[in-house]
Amino acid sequence: MTQHTLSTRSSLYDRLFVQAVQELHNPRTLATAAVLSALHLILNQFTIPVSGLLEVGFDFLATAAMGYLCGPWVAGLSGIVTDLFGYVLRPNGPYFPGWTLSAILAGILYGMWYYRRPVKLWRVMACKAMAVVLFNFLLTPLWLHFLYGQAFVVLSSLRFVKNIIKFPIDVALLLLVLKTCEAYRARQR
Repeated sequence: MTQHTLSTRSSLYDRLFVQAVQELHNPRTLATAAVLSALHLILNQFTIPVSGLLEVGFDFLATAAMGYLCGPWVAGLSGIVTDLFGYVLRPNGPYFPGWTLSAILAGILYGMWYYRRPVKLWRVMACKAMAVVLFNFLLTPLWLHFLYGQAFVVLSSLRFVKNIIKFPIDVALLLLVLKTCEAYRARQR
């Protein structure tokens, strides 16, 4: 890569970072985040328990939409709200701050991949793969190990089959939701 390409790419990321921070002061963005946070909480109520330590849920769709529409910082901060309210509405074991950290990181991750970027299949697949590895294979088993003392490797292997089956479904749903968000954003301009 040339120096010009690197500086152009760097200035693009700097500009996106500034725009994402400015979203924290935009009333329309905050209202959108509130609605999507409420949707997240509703979807969280319909999580399907597979076993005592394994669940299937689709609340990540609201987080991804928030990352796309509101940016990584608003989506990350809303992770605090959705995690705490989600625990109040549907407590599943003791409160543990690791889940809140995961919710914050999920919002930031989706925002970094999707905010002000075109919706492409490769981007959706790459982001979802990163989310699966980071959250489903690393952080969630780690948090469950801290809480219940289960073996980290066993918890990760249980999730492997679930995530292999669920990955194409999640990608298709994410693509549908993000294309809808893209059309919404195009109408707002």
